[in-house]
Amino acid sequence: MKKELHIFFTALMFYTRIPCPKNINHDPDYLNKASRYFPLIGWIVGSVAFITYCIFNYLMTPEIAVVFSIIASILVTGAFHEDGFADVCDGFGGGWTKEKILVIMKDSAIGAYGAIGVVLLLTVKWIVVSTLLNHTGIPGLDKYLIVFLVLVAAHSISRMAAISIVFTHEYAREDATSKSKPIAQSHTRAEVLGAGFFGLLPLVVLSYFQWQLLLVLLPVFCFRFFLARYFQKWIGGYTGDCLGAVQQVCEVVFYLSVIALWKFI
Repeated sequence: MKKELHIFFTALMFYTRIPCPKNINHDPDYLNKASRYFPLIGWIVGSVAFITYCIFNYLMTPEIAVVFSIIASILVTGAFHEDGFADVCDGFGGGWTKEKILVIMKDSAIGAYGAIGVVLLLTVKWIVVSTLLNHTGIPGLDKYLIVFLVLVAAHSISRMAAISIVFTHEYAREDATSKSKPIAQSHTRAEVLGAGFFGLLPLVVLSYFQWQLLLVLLPVFCFRFFLARYFQKWIGGYTGDCLGAVQQVCEVVFYLSVIALWKFI
């Protein structure tokens, strides 16, 4: 149990800005094992986003509440995944060879592709989350419970989709460097099962009230497989930035898929 707590806090330390016990170290073995808890971090981020939404929805309007909910989720992770998305936009937008793409992604400066990509990403996220939270589609179930489950499921499943690339593809940088974004680069069955359990559980609970919501896994993982194949084609694998981009894209795809399902069921 003590070792598992240490591994969990390793995940918390690397993937959020939440303070952790001082005795947590940077052991690569713990970092590899921490991938099993990456979707669990999504539970925490989704819960923070939900609490923030509730507070500002009470004080102001639903639209403003969504803005601050998104801000809270960014602050708690230190914009970790948004930064990865921006780097991927810059790298694949401005580079035409593996070497050039990796160099651009490693550069801490943000370029035009990255800036435009993040602005569009956050705009789409604000619109879809506002639409989703203001038009919940499970009759008879408390609105705030739906909001909570949807936010937690979105953050956990998108992280499961991202970390699953570590289980199926190779790390792209030969020098094993990843700027300030150390990531897991090996796994065992425990990491696969742990990521799957923590990633799917919130959606399973949500689908208990409306089974059709399980169908959102199809578009989410279609995008995951497309992005993984795209990264494989251009750089021969993945980087930490790639995983961040997959998380952000799959989160938005999750919201869009839920909205589409609620429109037709």
